[in-house]
Amino acid sequence: MTWTTNDIPDLSGRLAIVTGATGGLGLETAIVLAGKGAEVVLAARNPDKGAEAERLIRSRHPNAAVRFDLLDLASLASVQAFAERHLATGRPIDILIDNAGIMALPTRQTTVDGFEMQFGTNYLSHFALVGRLLPLLTAAKARVVQLSSVAHRSGHIRLDDLNYQSHYSPWPVYQQSKLAMLMFALELQRRSDTHGWGLTSVAAHPGFARTDLIANGHAGKPGLFARGARLLEAVLSHSAADGALPILMAATLPDPTPGGYYGPTGFQEMKGPPGVAVIKRQAKDADVARRLWTESERLTGVTYG
Repeated sequence: MTWTTNDIPDLSGRLAIVTGATGGLGLETAIVLAGKGAEVVLAARNPDKGAEAERLIRSRHPNAAVRFDLLDLASLASVQAFAERHLATGRPIDILIDNAGIMALPTRQTTVDGFEMQFGTNYLSHFALVGRLLPLLTAAKARVVQLSSVAHRSGHIRLDDLNYQSHYSPWPVYQQSKLAMLMFALELQRRSDTHGWGLTSVAAHPGFARTDLIANGHAGKPGLFARGARLLEAVLSHSAADGALPILMAATLPDPTPGGYYGPTGFQEMKGPPGVAVIKRQAKDADVARRLWTESERLTGVTYG
């Protein structure tokens, strides 16, 4: 039987935070969560888009409890400020979805803190965010969802140069960031089990979803690659709403597999009904995951205790 949003239980009284929730997959995810009664925080960097997203969600669900909160994942100071605002309230967080991301920037760019932009935004800042919010997540025995990608299949963790200071190439860097997100989800579950944090850490990917992520990256630039990407999109992709289904499944299944991974179940997991996705061998390397965790703590200055 195909899983749909009708299978999501009532989420009244639950607090959900979705990063990058002012457009694309994040917005589609937030719309559904709000419609199921969750209080939803739209964590993103653009207040104007945040206000538009709030209006859109309330137009669909007039009684929605939804609000924008500033979070710029290209700045660890912004991550810290966001976390401190939430820690000050003491409100436990039931669902955290680390959705925001950028893809395949044509040239190497850096975050405010000097990290390569894709690795810093997609992975390191989410690592820091979870670590800083850990008291509120453990208080609720939260569901924590990391957004990976089919791109993780070709990914490699470049431990000797995570920030690609040499030999930058858009796709290997993106693949590394999404492999890191999946490895983070698996390692977070292992550490939760060891330390008794009570978290359910899972990952999801949207398949080939039609969002601005492609247009804003390497595939959005003129040329043969862009034309090929558009052709593949026409044949293999599905809507952002459909791409959000595995994310919602991972976030709301009553009894998910700890350390589970969810995605579309059609051809090559590009589109189709949501279900269990395939985790490639390199993502299961616990030794590399531990080394990546240690280096992530060093780079971000955030330790999990």
